[in-house]
Amino acid sequence: MRKKSPQKQPKNKSNDGFIRIISGQFRGRKLPVKDVQGLRPTTDRIKETVFNWLMQDTRDARVLDCFAGSGGLGFEALSRFAHCATFLEMDNSATAQLKTNAQTLNLNNAEIFCTDSLRHLSQNPNEQQFDLVFVDPPFRQNLAQPCCDLLIKNSWLSENALIYVEVESELYNLDLPSNWLLLKEKTAGQVQCQLYQVQ
Repeated sequence: MRKKSPQKQPKNKSNDGFIRIISGQFRGRKLPVKDVQGLRPTTDRIKETVFNWLMQDTRDARVLDCFAGSGGLGFEALSRFAHCATFLEMDNSATAQLKTNAQTLNLNNAEIFCTDSLRHLSQNPNEQQFDLVFVDPPFRQNLAQPCCDLLIKNSWLSENALIYVEVESELYNLDLPSNWLLLKEKTAGQVQCQLYQVQ
């Protein structure tokens, strides 16, 4: 009786351990991501939606990626010719990977801080304000509201800045200022995505 040849293990079709840059100068590049508790990279589908929203607004923007994690949003913005990006991430290994990935892409316009985002935003921004801000904190830790509050309180936002907020879909009680105009909104499974602009 012939022995059955060992079956090949199916390839992992997910992008676990990597993020993929969708478009721009680094289109198709895959960047490693550390397996860190609470790190939840934005899916390609949502990222594509978000950057379709931002199609006319990313080039030359000064970008702030709060709770950067994998850096998927910030690196995507830089790929699409943002002027510069600042990444805030408190996990040491995730921060080290962000720095490695920035070097891999030969970026000289990425600033990466290993810091608690709320503590960092509690400081004065030293006159550097941002045109595009990503607020994508770990779920169910009540971080989105204080983050948005600090962005306003300490003048991190430029005139007419855009703020992308990604939270768990059951979180409907964010208290945002009346001059933040909701431009776009989408709910996908457990994720709620909103794009605001300061008026």
